[in-house]
Amino acid sequence: MFRLWAKEFKDNRMIKDVTICDDSADTRTHKIFNAISKVCYVFDLSEPIWLEANIAQFKRMGKVRFRSENFIDHIDFDYLEIHVIEED
Repeated sequence: MFRLWAKEFKDNRMIKDVTICDDSADTRTHKIFNAISKVCYVFDLSEPIWLEANIAQFKRMGKVRFRSENFIDHIDFDYLEIHVIEED
C-alpha cells in the first residue's frame, strides 16, 4: 500500500489535510504524481510546479513543501506539504 499525506498550512497551522491511498501496480513515480493530482482535485488547486529544490528535498526526506512560487494561480495558504507515509 502506498499512502501520501497532503497538508495545507497557514500561519504555522494546518488548515486542511487528506491522505491518498494507492494499491495499484504503478511505479512509485506514477503513484506520487497520481496522488498529487488527487490532492489538487480535493483541495481545488492547480498542480504545483516541481523546481530543482523541491526534487532534491523530496529525494532526501520523502516530503516536500510547495510554496506560492510553485503555483501558477494565487494560493490562500502559506504552503502545501506532501509526505509519503507508507510504501510497499
